[in-house]
Amino acid sequence: MNNALSMARRDLLRIGAVGGLGVGLGAMLPAWAQPVSPGLPTLSGEDITLRIARGSLAIDGKAARAVTINGTVPGPLLRLRQGQNLRLTVENELDEDTSLHWHGLLLPFQMDGVPGVSFPGIKAGGRFTYEFPIVQAGTYWYHSHSGLQEMMGQYAPIVIDPAGGERVQHDREHVILLSDHSFVHPATILRKLKAEPGYYNYQRQTLSGLLAGKDQPLHDRLAWGRMRMDPTDIADVTGAVMSYLVNGHGPRDNWTALFAPGERVRLRFINAAAMTAFNVRIPGLAFDVVAADGQDVRPVTVDEFQFSPGETYDVIVRPQEDRAFAIVGESMDRSGMAVATLAPRAGMRAAAPALRQRPLLTMKDMGMEMDGMDMAGMSMRDPANAPQVRMGPGVDMINPMPMDRTGDPGIGLDDAGHRVLTYKDLVALDPNPDTRAPAREIQVHLTGSMDRYMWSMDGKTMSEAHEPLPIRTGERVRFTLVNDTMMAHPIHLHGHLFELVTGHGDHAPRKHTVNVLPGGKVSWDVTGIAGDWAFHCHLFLHMVMGMMRIVQVRPVEGGAT
Repeated sequence: MNNALSMARRDLLRIGAVGGLGVGLGAMLPAWAQPVSPGLPTLSGEDITLRIARGSLAIDGKAARAVTINGTVPGPLLRLRQGQNLRLTVENELDEDTSLHWHGLLLPFQMDGVPGVSFPGIKAGGRFTYEFPIVQAGTYWYHSHSGLQEMMGQYAPIVIDPAGGERVQHDREHVILLSDHSFVHPATILRKLKAEPGYYNYQRQTLSGLLAGKDQPLHDRLAWGRMRMDPTDIADVTGAVMSYLVNGHGPRDNWTALFAPGERVRLRFINAAAMTAFNVRIPGLAFDVVAADGQDVRPVTVDEFQFSPGETYDVIVRPQEDRAFAIVGESMDRSGMAVATLAPRAGMRAAAPALRQRPLLTMKDMGMEMDGMDMAGMSMRDPANAPQVRMGPGVDMINPMPMDRTGDPGIGLDDAGHRVLTYKDLVALDPNPDTRAPAREIQVHLTGSMDRYMWSMDGKTMSEAHEPLPIRTGERVRFTLVNDTMMAHPIHLHGHLFELVTGHGDHAPRKHTVNVLPGGKVSWDVTGIAGDWAFHCHLFLHMVMGMMRIVQVRPVEGGAT
């Protein structure tokens, strides 16, 4: 089957010129993303046209090659309304196929935008019209599912206003879209990772770190060395090659969101990065998380949250002081930082905090947080509950004792010293629409071999797995994701909202993307919606290299469609 993965692999061979930098630097950003945010939408209504083309992105004054939507990176904010019908025409001015996927939206599968899975793609010089009803509200985003285009800038935000008005009142709002971008072509990045998976890890342990007490003690370091594991292997694409952006702006650009002291300000955070999980905080301000992945949750007050590519969080802040605050998106491995300003007036800037000490993986991240275990032996053991996964060239370890880590704040945040959001903190504001118990469970192992930069599910890449994951229309199924690797993986199921199993019963939080920590497992329940749906890791290069499946939902024979 032709699919997004095969198209991406073909694109890897195209490492030459990406095209001229033909867009003027002053016109690279839509109105909503200009250095002082004016706040409201650029495109709305029931008929919208988007144009995909080569262009460029200015990062702290330096131009980088990009794939643009209507000439900008990020592309236009789509401001829509729940209950409307949308007709959206995409014109492809590239010399290759393209697509747009509406991340998190519930829609007919033919409109989902995954080439080779739900539609053929949009040919070079061609056009395609998406038509679907807007059935939900909240904060979402859209991006390419073709070749390497998403990693080159083809993404943008979506805000859908609820038909009955916002339930959480605020005085003003800002979209805060975090992303990563490189002056190095994605195909070159991938080629270097295939040759040396730690190529961009500039934070490995050193003798000086050992002597200063900043790194692991010698006996722990030797144990990790015997297992050929690196506890600093937090992210495979780092600040050594990536710039971290807020609404397309680097830290020196000082993108600014305005407020008046005493206002309730809604910040809609979107992680549109290709390869980066961010730790988000506003030093000096706590915030109330009021929505996750577009779905309202009971407000929970925290000082920081970690979120992965594909996830969104809406928060309310109430700045009382007449001063500037830094909006900080620190990369999970702490190799870089996206920075913007929340201020009462333009031209103000808050000092960004220093990068915190980079984290180290622990035995918990290997699924081995128990005393007296033979670590090296356990790392190679094939557990009884995963007979479908075997060690081999594409699988370098099996998680011996996967644990529920939905109560963890994320990698490196256990000792943050303040309140950090966890998945278990999220409680749906409304009862779940389907509270039936699941009829069966599907267990999926997230597998890989870091030495070879190979990524897969159940030990097979997308191209090796010839059968989809089948469920029936309307069937209630529990998915359990087991992370057998040393890296966190944000897993996204297209076309569905699922309920995380975190102990909140009929108020389980509903999401479309969930981060599975190393050594961990996550369960969620879902009701099948007819169609062929992509199911994949949202770390872009992990998906490209094979951590992807198709969930095929079909009606029961003889039943209604």
